[in-house]
Amino acid sequence: MAVKKAEAGVIHVTPLKQATTRLRIIGVEPLFQNRMASKVKQILLVGGRKKTAADRAHIKHDPIQEFRDSAEIVPDGPTALGLRVVAVKTAMCTAALETAGITKTSAQRLIFMPGDFAPLYGTPQLRMDVVRQADISRTPDIRSRCFLPTWGAEIGIRFITPQLSLLSVVSLLCNAGILVGVGDYRQEKGKAGFGTFRVLAEDEDDQEWDALVQNHGREAQEAALREPVYADRDTADLMEFYEAEKLRRAA
Repeated sequence: MAVKKAEAGVIHVTPLKQATTRLRIIGVEPLFQNRMASKVKQILLVGGRKKTAADRAHIKHDPIQEFRDSAEIVPDGPTALGLRVVAVKTAMCTAALETAGITKTSAQRLIFMPGDFAPLYGTPQLRMDVVRQADISRTPDIRSRCFLPTWGAEIGIRFITPQLSLLSVVSLLCNAGILVGVGDYRQEKGKAGFGTFRVLAEDEDDQEWDALVQNHGREAQEAALREPVYADRDTADLMEFYEAEKLRRAA
């Protein structure tokens, strides 16, 4: 009898199982990329220095360089641009707040996004916008960023079963595409609705996806980074003024 009681008290732990899937996301609205520039990271690392009179005489911004710095560049693969997969997972976890049947904490624990970047298809353009800085006065400034009118990416997702099913993962990603988005000015922030997307299965036929892969891969992206196209009339006007000011100061 003593042996039976001991067996009755044994704790049985069921090992977790993982499943994987690959899904494609295609932008419904354009995407802003805004990677922190290397110069800013260097200042954060070692501290800044006071500007000299010569420094203050220089033009404040270099739009072309800032445009290139804002892009997430990957060294190899089918595209020159990358989409941070953590941004997609974060969008899914945020969407869980508005999705019945799952909590944000559960989504954070049960979903895995391997790697750092997913290949991002889409030809970048240079776009300038007026933004407010984070200082107490909310000082206005001009920001030059990488802007993709059309875009798409293929991502791999691992998830824990049976807590999550494939249908649950797809549904959560769809909700993230509608409610949250990725990149700057995304839907989550409330002011603008950029970065929203729709979801496709890996083997699902889609003409927009085929066009992105065929026409907006590494070759087109590298050409656009070398010789950027301006995204709108305001950007073109500002660049015309900037080039004229450079010549004036040089003279």
